[in-house]
Amino acid sequence: MSHEPPQHGGDPGQQGSQGWAPRDPSAAAPTTDPQHPNGAKDSKGRTKRPKRPKRTGWRRAVPSWRMVLGGVLLLALLLVGGFIAGYQLVDIPAANASATAQSNVYLYEDGTVIARDGKINRENIPLRRVPRTVQHAVLAAEDRDFYSEDAIDVKATLRAGWNTVTGKGRQGGSTITQQYVKNYYLGQEQTVVRKAKEFFISIKLDREQSKDEILEGYLNTSYFGRNAYGIQAASHAYYGKDVEDLGADEGAYLASLLNAPSSNDVVAHPENKKAILARWNYVLDGMVKHHWLTSADRAAMTFPVPGKAKPATALSGQRGYIVQAVDRYLAANKILDEKTLATGGYRITTTLQKKKQDALVEAVKDNVLSKTSDEREADRNVRAGGASVDPATGHVVALYGGIDYTRQFVNNATRRDYQVGSTFKPFVLAAALANGSTTRKDRAITPNTRYDGTNERTVLSATGSTGYSPANEDDVDYGNITVREATDKSVNAVYAQMAQDVGPQEVKDTAVALGIPQDTPDLTASPSIALGPATASVVDMASAYATLADHGRQRPHTLVSKVSKNATELHLPERTTRRAISREAADTTTSVLRSVVDGGTGTAAQGAGRPAAGKTGTAEEDKAAWFAGYTPDLATVIAVMGQDPETGVQKPLYGALGLARMNGGGAPAETWAAYTRAALEGSDVQDFDLKADEGPEEPDPDESGDPDETGDTEEAGGTRKPRDREDTDEPGTGDSREERRGTRTPDSPSDASRAPEEPHTDTPAAAPPRTDGRDRGTDAGGPGTHRPGKEPTRPAAGPPADPHEGDGQAPRGSTRP
Repeated sequence: MSHEPPQHGGDPGQQGSQGWAPRDPSAAAPTTDPQHPNGAKDSKGRTKRPKRPKRTGWRRAVPSWRMVLGGVLLLALLLVGGFIAGYQLVDIPAANASATAQSNVYLYEDGTVIARDGKINRENIPLRRVPRTVQHAVLAAEDRDFYSEDAIDVKATLRAGWNTVTGKGRQGGSTITQQYVKNYYLGQEQTVVRKAKEFFISIKLDREQSKDEILEGYLNTSYFGRNAYGIQAASHAYYGKDVEDLGADEGAYLASLLNAPSSNDVVAHPENKKAILARWNYVLDGMVKHHWLTSADRAAMTFPVPGKAKPATALSGQRGYIVQAVDRYLAANKILDEKTLATGGYRITTTLQKKKQDALVEAVKDNVLSKTSDEREADRNVRAGGASVDPATGHVVALYGGIDYTRQFVNNATRRDYQVGSTFKPFVLAAALANGSTTRKDRAITPNTRYDGTNERTVLSATGSTGYSPANEDDVDYGNITVREATDKSVNAVYAQMAQDVGPQEVKDTAVALGIPQDTPDLTASPSIALGPATASVVDMASAYATLADHGRQRPHTLVSKVSKNATELHLPERTTRRAISREAADTTTSVLRSVVDGGTGTAAQGAGRPAAGKTGTAEEDKAAWFAGYTPDLATVIAVMGQDPETGVQKPLYGALGLARMNGGGAPAETWAAYTRAALEGSDVQDFDLKADEGPEEPDPDESGDPDETGDTEEAGGTRKPRDREDTDEPGTGDSREERRGTRTPDSPSDASRAPEEPHTDTPAAAPPRTDGRDRGTDAGGPGTHRPGKEPTRPAAGPPADPHEGDGQAPRGSTRP
């Protein structure tokens, strides 16, 4: 047998590779090809890796695992870097203007809403005011895991972002934190940039604010439909109540509005009721699932149908007048200036009482507005103003500014451009009584003192004629007449002389002490001051008459009892009660004014059905008619004014309401009576508790024929020291003159002459200058304004006097009674 190995053809290297190993390993090594180094050794003897075969066909489109891994790592790096950069670069911005804008809320004394101003209907409230059931309803509707989850729902955020990029529209799924960030810091635009900012701000906010703070912000910024931003505004818009008074069923409905405020309004869209009920049930079921509501309570609930949507009439009717008056009061008393108030968010509780406010509006409607006619040219000029003050507190309890603030912007209750007329005369009498004034013949001025009531009688001073000769109504000569009778008939000649006897400056000081502002236009110290050329506002006059009603104690009137913002109450200035005039002087004035109602020019006021005192007044040329009066517990002033609606010029009221002449004893007194009757309905009837000094009766010189008794036409009188200036704030402490002298009681008038008395050195309390923020009407004016110190011009040709009226016309140009 031969030992020679078998011979094979072909490549020896190929054979070696097929299974047998040569004795010499080098013999099996393949031959090195310098031009093809694959699989061969390099110059250093190292074996080279064979080349990877090239990918062909469809395999070229599939990335290798190395490419996939690299891409993932790169993406992760970009995401981490982007997150770090975004977190560092995106700060929590300031809140956007629309999110912080709030309306100011004006409330009646009992908390009922009067009006909301501002473009945004929002009132921010603390979370503690929101019932827990309402909070839970919102969580059940929007984010049930709010208190346990992070600020971001990554899955929902990515889904919403993807749908935005791909144009699939708005998608939900954001947490309450994200929604709050969108509402408060950003906006509603659907962009990737906004989504990115929302992401980073939400994370930061979740670290800086508590969950309660975020939920509070969310409830105050969310939109609920019906132009209501925030849960408090929504509560009023749908159920007419504060959020504290909402039940769980009502809270669940408001919560169901959040994802679709307009379409989920069941009143506006009854066709969606099925879907709305399904959403409401979803919220309640979620509350049960999270143990926020018992199954029994859930089963007992029925759907709480909300009230009808109210039209946007924020400042219509009396609302605008009230808001304007309150705003000016706040500014004038340095509580809030205009710019600060404009920032919004203030909750202002007024002194107005809804029952009395409604009664005043109704009284003006029934006794003035209902009597106007489109067919009478004069009726287009009719305006009305009214104000009512509680004498015990100084609170303005009712205010009538005009027919509608959206139609007539000037507030007739606070404007200062119409003469008050003879409603000023009680201030002259009060000044005489408070100052212990005498006539020119040194007789004490009392209700029984007699004066010469001759028409156009020249007023005399200590040095002679003043050149002022006011006319009486219809040029009537009254002869010698008592002060009481002169007040009943509003005799101009008597009161002009009385003002001169008292001293025009003393009259002015007393009027200011009673409550008339120091800066009242045309409040000038001259004899004509008695006839009322001053243009005090209706509110001013009501405040002054309230002082008489409260026995001479003056309280600055107020329209505001409380102001707060974000649950923080603002400090209101102190209002000090002081004695303006003695009780005797005030009560004696009241006694005389009672006669005006009982049998003088103000008999229409008897319609109130209560003891009343008051005075009528008419401005020059019948441009305004007034009635100012009071019961022991309510002082009210009503004025009817004439003003051209196009030019704003003051116009006479001849022919208005179908009357030949307008005067205070007509529509104003009738309105006063109707209002007072309704405002005090249900309360006990109070009689006046007066400590009056009527004074001794004086014989009528026209009947006695004694020339020494006739009129104060020759000698000049003066002002004595005040008889009584008991400066006390307690009723019933002011003694009468007779009680101090021991000669008689106020209820027992005597003709005995007065005994000399000890002078008293006190003088009437001088009121400091007062500004209440109300300016003269900017759209009113016109000829005929009476300037004190001059005889008023006479109207050209007025209609004849109405025989039915006791408060007649002074055709000679004086302000009428």
